[in-house]
Amino acid sequence: MKIEQILLNRMDTFCYLIGDEISGRAALIDPAFEVPRVLQIAQKAGYQVTHVINTHHHADHTAGNAEVVRLTGARVCIHEADAAALGKITSRAFARMLGGKGSPAAQTLLADGDKIQVGALTLAVLHTPGHTPGGICLYAPGHVFTGDTLFVGAVGRSDLPGGNARQLVTAIKSKIYTLPGDTIVWPGHDYGDRPSSTVADEQRYNPFTK
Repeated sequence: MKIEQILLNRMDTFCYLIGDEISGRAALIDPAFEVPRVLQIAQKAGYQVTHVINTHHHADHTAGNAEVVRLTGARVCIHEADAAALGKITSRAFARMLGGKGSPAAQTLLADGDKIQVGALTLAVLHTPGHTPGGICLYAPGHVFTGDTLFVGAVGRSDLPGGNARQLVTAIKSKIYTLPGDTIVWPGHDYGDRPSSTVADEQRYNPFTK
């Protein structure tokens, strides 16, 4: 598995290119902005983007969905509890304010425990509500992509519609902190001087989950 962490300068969002070197297929996690640059990185690495996976429905993680789908034909995947929000007028309007477009409807609705197959690569879906009702993390041995659930030294907001602080911390402790301690945490935003962490370090030092 090849991982490319791509910092999108608007709102310091991270997009991830997850590539299977055997089949040449790849997934993009949260391709919100700068789609031409993101797809150029995928093309230079020799990958065909077949999946767009959104960790949640907020426009700063989904505003690039439409352009990626138009250019690659990739399937959009999101948790079933967040799927309807992709098409809401407010979501489309916010996406346009951020320079993107409203997302097309998801072709694949996800649930906790589902497996997403990208070539020979398998990503396990961990339902981690609290930032949004359908927030998810994606796990492959050694790596967890946490979206806006867990950051380096922080957690996602829970004061937006559909958020729940207690639910968020419970999800982090039960779904992420139970993974092997050396699992690399790949967050959805760059909010510090470290672009990644580990499960053990977050469990030990993150003040928001004590």
